[in-house]
Amino acid sequence: MSYRITFIPGDGTGPEIAEATRRVLEATGIDFIWDLQNAGTDVMAAEGTPLPERVLDSIRKNRVAIKGPITTPVGKGFRSVNVALRKELDLYACLRPCKSYPGVRSAFQDIDLVIVRENTEDLYAGIEFARGSEEVKTLIATIEKLGGRIRPDSGISIKPISVEGSRRIVRFAFEYARKKGRRKITAVHKANIMKHSDGLFLEVAREVAASYPDLEFEDRIVDNMCMQLVQKPELYDVLVLPNLYGDIVSDLCAGLVGGLGVAPGGNIGDKAAIFEPTHGSAPKYKGLRKVNPMAMMLSGVLMLEHLGEVEASRRLEQAIARVIADGDHVTYDLKSDRNDPSAASTDEVADAVIDALECVGQESPLELG
Repeated sequence: MSYRITFIPGDGTGPEIAEATRRVLEATGIDFIWDLQNAGTDVMAAEGTPLPERVLDSIRKNRVAIKGPITTPVGKGFRSVNVALRKELDLYACLRPCKSYPGVRSAFQDIDLVIVRENTEDLYAGIEFARGSEEVKTLIATIEKLGGRIRPDSGISIKPISVEGSRRIVRFAFEYARKKGRRKITAVHKANIMKHSDGLFLEVAREVAASYPDLEFEDRIVDNMCMQLVQKPELYDVLVLPNLYGDIVSDLCAGLVGGLGVAPGGNIGDKAAIFEPTHGSAPKYKGLRKVNPMAMMLSGVLMLEHLGEVEASRRLEQAIARVIADGDHVTYDLKSDRNDPSAASTDEVADAVIDALECVGQESPLELG
């Protein structure tokens, strides 16, 4: 069976790690037909947008995409392409496994956490009003009539959290946990302060949890959750969070396992899914072919699993884990000394993973999440 996959190289160092990932995915023996679609800063000048409609059409048709990182300007320019993709395709679930691999430098060992982040609501919904605008003046006047008070020189962002948005992300977390044989789901919130948004999220989470008596459920306030993750991460398993907290906590958990260089991601909806590394495009390293491709390769592991190619997914992860553990063919960020002259290039990492794939037999699987 062959799979037609939308392939988005990205910009900055994206094309380098995307090409390395394409090579290792093909080395699994699975037949892919790549539908190449460029997006990001490199097409902005030519097409007037970093996210041409043809990219969305391709993903809608193929239903699965793998994507390199795309640069997001800070404080100016276009909004995040990643956010736009999630919104346009209703990719409401962000799946980010954070797992320890022997050979990765970290103060923690044996971490095996899964972050399930709601992707479409909360402060990342993009409902914002600029300081001094007529819209913001109207909002401030309306809120004052309702008994609130906002300084007149404020910018305003709206934080919507709905029953349906909360229900489907919590249900996704429970279904994922059940499918993967996980033991517990923790809902993370700030319902003690934001009673009508985070409070709603927690209320819905409790309602959904009642339908899954085979799985343990608990909740934690987000600031306390962050403290506990760096004190006793072994107590936690699958975390489900609203959008902003999910963004922050998933990076915290990536730090527990050694950084974003080994942090895969998937953005999943009912009609499409995009798999991508969680790190940025690192444009200053463009063309140097020194950036670690393993986060995108591990995102490929998630994609294979999503496609139902569980054995190929297992083999690829096993091969990546072997290369990391050996330590001979890894990029500078995975070396004990970042100036180690023996650090591998992006392409050499791909070569090593392909070689390791040939050696992977029928060992017990290294479950990713």
